[in-house]
Amino acid sequence: GKYKGATLLTPNKKEAVEALGMQINDKDSLTKALQRLKDELDLKYSLITLSQDGIAFYEESLKISPTVAKEVYDVTGAGDTVLASLAFALSKGERLEDAVDFANAAAAVVVSKVGSATATLYEIKRVQKDDLLKKIVSLQELLEILPKQKRVVFTNGCFDILHAGHVSYLQKAKSFGDILVVGLNSDESVRRLKGESRPINPQDDRAVVLSGLESVDFVVVFDEDTPYNLIKAIKPDILVKGADYEGKEVVGSDIAKETRLVEFVEGRSTSRIIERVGKS
Repeated sequence: GKYKGATLLTPNKKEAVEALGMQINDKDSLTKALQRLKDELDLKYSLITLSQDGIAFYEESLKISPTVAKEVYDVTGAGDTVLASLAFALSKGERLEDAVDFANAAAAVVVSKVGSATATLYEIKRVQKDDLLKKIVSLQELLEILPKQKRVVFTNGCFDILHAGHVSYLQKAKSFGDILVVGLNSDESVRRLKGESRPINPQDDRAVVLSGLESVDFVVVFDEDTPYNLIKAIKPDILVKGADYEGKEVVGSDIAKETRLVEFVEGRSTSRIIERVGKS
């Protein structure tokens, strides 16, 4: 009762049982317990943590966000992590459901480590990255997530029709470091560079397809003709471009610590694919 009027509480099931004097053994009793906590303690949000079963919360109906931990080494600090992560996500204006999912992912990070551990935004995003859209981020989001101790590789392109040459190129780029960030030309940028007939695929589709590649960690769409401002903000350790830039100035090479050129797979290009389709 001393916490009456709080935004939220995060009791576990045992604590909720003791506080309410009722058993919680099925979904109906869990729903009733969440409703009572919300009403009797005048809470904005009502949640109960369920250990390995996730987090239950009530928002017009009972919802349970399942745990995402794959390996559990030490549960020390998991409850504190959930509470801190909920506060962080809600303070950024996230919906309760998204905030709970975020907190579950953060808890998954800390229980996979030994002792009282921390979870970085990058680690949390990695846990959540089964959703391909989590790889597609704004520049601001990327700068918040990128860990300082990892070697960041950057490359860019239109990636209009993804083919074997692209896949090989991106795999090679990723091998140079820990995290591969792909700058993706927006539709307007592609049109200015390649003409009104391009791109064939819109930027949202191109970004999702890139996200499906294991080698790609993050995709950032940019509107300029060159990714110079993007590179300036990210300050990658390694900048990667195609071997056709041999002897030419590579945009951003004055910012990255190192620039590497990668050979293309012979005979593989978007232009050739479009040409073959036009003849068929």
